[in-house]
Amino acid sequence: MNRLFLPKLDVGFSVSALFDFFAKGAKRWKIGAWRLGALSLILLLGLSSQAQGPHFSHQTIFVTDLDRAANFYEKVMELKRISEPFHDGKHVWFRIGEHGQLHVVSGAKEDIPHDINIHLAFSVPNMAAFTKHLDEAHVKYGNWAQNSTTPQMRPDKVQQIYLQDPDGYWIEVNDDKF
Repeated sequence: MNRLFLPKLDVGFSVSALFDFFAKGAKRWKIGAWRLGALSLILLLGLSSQAQGPHFSHQTIFVTDLDRAANFYEKVMELKRISEPFHDGKHVWFRIGEHGQLHVVSGAKEDIPHDINIHLAFSVPNMAAFTKHLDEAHVKYGNWAQNSTTPQMRPDKVQQIYLQDPDGYWIEVNDDKF
């Protein structure tokens, strides 16, 4: 059985070195150069996607009442609670996407005003169903100006509403399909 051991590639490799690698590797592993080339291209694309810089990890909000905030994000925003490493009663974490998290941390001394321009944004599959859910939960929401509960339409035809969590952090909910 042949095992494929690929050398660690440095970002600064030369094209001629890559061709030599294909030619020698094809003979050594008894596979066609084009197959080795295709495999190498897949590996290089994978490496390049990892080397593109930082990716989003989490957003932290600092709250006055952890239970109140956690209940809001779990029941109103319907986020899934996930394990957190502190286990000190001061942290609750939620999943907010495939790889993103919302960290809710207690300790704020008072609720302070927040600007609507600084907000978290979530997408829902059905805006009407979500606004009905908010109405049933008696959660106030509205357009950007907060003078209507009718979702506003962005130029790209995405509907949006805005609401605040119990600590006054602004949240946008839209029906963007990505």
